[in-house]
Amino acid sequence: MADEQLKQLLADGVQSMHSGALISEGATQEVSDDATHSDLKRLLEEGSEQSKEWKARIEHAVSETSGGEDQGNPIVQAHVEVARRIRAQAPDDRSRDLGIIASGQLALHYWIAAFGTAGAYADQLGMDETAQAFGACVREAKEADEKHSELAQAMLH
Repeated sequence: MADEQLKQLLADGVQSMHSGALISEGATQEVSDDATHSDLKRLLEEGSEQSKEWKARIEHAVSETSGGEDQGNPIVQAHVEVARRIRAQAPDDRSRDLGIIASGQLALHYWIAAFGTAGAYADQLGMDETAQAFGACVREAKEADEKHSELAQAMLH
C-alpha cells in the first residue's frame, strides 16, 4: 500500500476515533449516575479522566493527519445504546453495576483495537509521536480493562 493511501486510511480512522471520543464523552455521566458500587464509581471517574487524555491525543493525531471526513462512529454509538439497554433491563443494583462493567469492557476492547491499529499505521508512516501516544493509550486501556475484571470478580464473591 502506498504511503498516501495509508495516510488517508489513518486520517479517516483517527477522525472516526475523534467522533467516538465525543460520543463516549456524552454518555459518561449517565453511566456514572446509574452506578451504585463505590469502587465502580471511582473506576468510572478514573476512566472519565483518562478518556480526556485520549481525546487530546486523538485530536493531535487528527491535526497531524489533516483529518479525514467526519462520518461519525457507529461502533461507539452501538456500544452506548447496548450499555443503555443493559442498564435499563437490570433487575437490581448489583446486576446493573456488573452490566456497566461488562459494557465498559466491550468499549475498552474497541479502543484497544482502534489505538493499536492507528498506532501501527502511524509507526509505518514515521509519525513517531502519534505512534507512541497511541501505544500509551493501548497500555492504559489494557490496564483499565484489568481493573474492570478485578472489580467484577470481587463483586461476584
